Amino acid sequence: MAEGLTPAEQTQLDKIESYARQQLGSDRSGHDFFHLERVAKLADRIELIEQTGQRFVVLAAAYLHDVIDDKLVEDPEAAHTALKEQLSRWDVSEDNVTDIFAIIDHMSFSKNLGQHQTLSPAGQIVQDADRMDAIGAIGIARTLTYGGHHDRVLYDPEVEPRHDMTKAEYRKADGTTINHFYEKLLLIKDQMNTVTARKMAEQRQRVMLDFLHEFKQEWNGEA
Repeated sequence: MAEGLTPAEQTQLDKIESYARQQLGSDRSGHDFFHLERVAKLADRIELIEQTGQRFVVLAAAYLHDVIDDKLVEDPEAAHTALKEQLSRWDVSEDNVTDIFAIIDHMSFSKNLGQHQTLSPAGQIVQDADRMDAIGAIGIARTLTYGGHHDRVLYDPEVEPRHDMTKAEYRKADGTTINHFYEKLLLIKDQMNTVTARKMAEQRQRVMLDFLHEFKQEWNGEA
């Protein structure tokens, strides 16, 4: 049993984990169950240091944050309703359900374009963990996977990175995969909510910068 959880919460978390695996286990865009597992582990590490007192909410939201994501499910409203019904069926308290949805409804990068969504301390940890999995070596691999999955051009030196995008502009597939590093991923380190996550992100930032330097050299035939 995870430290800090009651037996009932552990049972609920086991069901939540199974539900998330069922919903996204076959994803091939970089948002599969392995991603959810990594986010949960990262969130747990951050929570152990930050100590919000909401370990269950942190872990539950980490596993569920992509289950209702509008870029992954055909009907986000139906997915939202189905998840709420499942949580009720598993006897998750109303307070915890409210806290979980307050996180997963507002934590995504696209939801924070043009306006900053206020998150609870628990929500900030889950957001940091999700963003952490978007950077570093794993982030590079996921970005290339997502770009290929959506038929995006890998790189075109004539196409400049986009800035100050709306959600609709961000979701358009007319940007290149390499530009995504400049449009989002390299900005993440300084957008982390917690001191713990900012420190963890430093090495991952270096990995991405090294990759981009080597990529540009090889692209130009200089290495």
